[in-house]
Amino acid sequence: MIPLFKIFLYPFCFLFLFQCLGSRRPIVPSYVDPQGSLRDLSLGKKHMVSTGNPLATKAAIKVLEDGGNAIDAAVAALLVLNVTNGEAASFPSVAPTLVYDQKSGQVKSYIGAGTAPKKANIEWFKKQGYDVMPKNSILTQLLPASPDVIVRLLQEHGTKSFSELVSPAITVAEEGFPANRILVKNLDLPLYKRLGFTVIMPYNSEVYLEKKWWYGIREGELTKRQDLAKTWRSMALEESENLKKGKSRNQALESVRDYFYKGPIADAIIKLHSDKGGLFTKEDLAGYVGGWEKPVSGEFGEYKILSNQTWTQGPVVPMVLQLLDGVDLKSMGHNSPEYIHTVSQAIELVVADRERYFGDPKFIDVPVDGLLSKKYATLRRKLLQKDAFGQTPPAGNPWVFSSKKPSIFPFPPNDLKDQEIDEIKYGKDTTYLSIIDSQGNAVSLTPSDFPQSPMVPGTGLTLGIRMTQFRLDPNHPSALVPGKRPRITPNPGMVLKNGKLWMSFGTPGGDVQSQAMVQFFLNVIVFGMDPQKAVEAPRFRSVNWPDSFSPHTYRPGGIELEESLYRTVSDSLTNKGYKVYKKGHLDNDLGSVCAVLNDTKNKRLIGVADPREESWAEGK
Repeated sequence: MIPLFKIFLYPFCFLFLFQCLGSRRPIVPSYVDPQGSLRDLSLGKKHMVSTGNPLATKAAIKVLEDGGNAIDAAVAALLVLNVTNGEAASFPSVAPTLVYDQKSGQVKSYIGAGTAPKKANIEWFKKQGYDVMPKNSILTQLLPASPDVIVRLLQEHGTKSFSELVSPAITVAEEGFPANRILVKNLDLPLYKRLGFTVIMPYNSEVYLEKKWWYGIREGELTKRQDLAKTWRSMALEESENLKKGKSRNQALESVRDYFYKGPIADAIIKLHSDKGGLFTKEDLAGYVGGWEKPVSGEFGEYKILSNQTWTQGPVVPMVLQLLDGVDLKSMGHNSPEYIHTVSQAIELVVADRERYFGDPKFIDVPVDGLLSKKYATLRRKLLQKDAFGQTPPAGNPWVFSSKKPSIFPFPPNDLKDQEIDEIKYGKDTTYLSIIDSQGNAVSLTPSDFPQSPMVPGTGLTLGIRMTQFRLDPNHPSALVPGKRPRITPNPGMVLKNGKLWMSFGTPGGDVQSQAMVQFFLNVIVFGMDPQKAVEAPRFRSVNWPDSFSPHTYRPGGIELEESLYRTVSDSLTNKGYKVYKKGHLDNDLGSVCAVLNDTKNKRLIGVADPREESWAEGK
């Protein structure tokens, strides 16, 4: 006799199976091998593009071939990435940018990170019972930045309209794109978390799960973002109507920005915050500004490495390379235990300074000139030691080498608690794009943000959780203050050689971004690797400091090694005092570097794309 509970269970199981099988979407071919096969570098004489997705690369190439410049192409690629990589780099969130202008020979930085709303302050969050910024909450949404970035880039350096450049992204969003393995990985949650995600954020689930919490998307399935396409069509229409009224190109572009920050889109965002108890006001959105700034730079031999200022972690890359300049890394052997130990210690010394000093320079005094001083790098270099630090080393005192007066900002205490947190991480990472055009102009841009807080219903807009990179400690340089930017992790890079553009590069990966960029640079410059081989080489990552994202988990003395490195050097590093963690082969948790190099000697451009993700390089 069949137990009664089984009689009721069997129909449910068949129904569940039917729904899962019946909901499968069409499988479409992808541009890249799903196993992340190693790739050839791309060579070109005219222009070169490398981005986090082949569809974005193709869109940028088309813009360049139609007469657009690197800035136009970058906007088109960014918008396509907001579709194909939307779970990792959504519209309209952060987009820190570097631009190389061939005519002036100068690199400019654009501030591509939003600010905290005026209602957001430490006291308010403390009264709500928070010790760190909450995850999966509307309360951690930062004012959106990328619409401002797009408009200002086009007004200052572009040649084409927003309507032209958003068209490829609209097509991809409406007609669909093949889900790649990284999207599948990013959306891979156990059933109970998918159900929880659907209950907590139903519109997010509608966009990413099609309201089917039981359903796991498969690689290659056709995926669409219809609501986002509608939003972009409305923005493009606003521009077109203003052009018809006789407005200039720049005025029409400004109308696109106003439509977002002051018009119907702003209204939809404010309604969400009003309904969900958020902190945004219309005044916050209407008053938001980005802005151009002078980039930060350091030197390694004949190379000048540039980054955004300290509202990102960008200065870590030039600081680490400057600290290592003069160390005989080549004699240690590539990825030998001694090499990994030395580079990791340099990274940890610089990150100790990042934790102590980096923050929004409009709100705190940052001794940037001291941090990037060669004398300071020499002083810090002397702290490299035989064995692992075991915990985050003490910060230095760059004020000695700064023209600014010393800050009285107190040192934040080191929280040495080893933490592991269970949470819903639906979508993660970041993406990247790099472009050099036929005139020699270049763009390096690192867009990011994920649907881990409520999306704006009916719009396809993701406002991200970037306020989780604030601290609720008033003594921390990234302490939450109304109107302030958190110190974000996305950090595009550029390199000049003897004063001329040599490379534009970057990667997704949170705290690993700077580390992956440093390793790629050293692979090429110190070890003379072919750039594509340099991007594919096994990587390591120090985790010997609190994570930049709330709740700032910390694994003192930790280092992660990709599988092949783990097999060969883990014992040696353990003997040096490291806690060694194993990562998979070509694991995108260790970054996915894209780069375009300007090989002036051979009069060619070189594009490389990391097989750890679905990135793609192509040129002509």
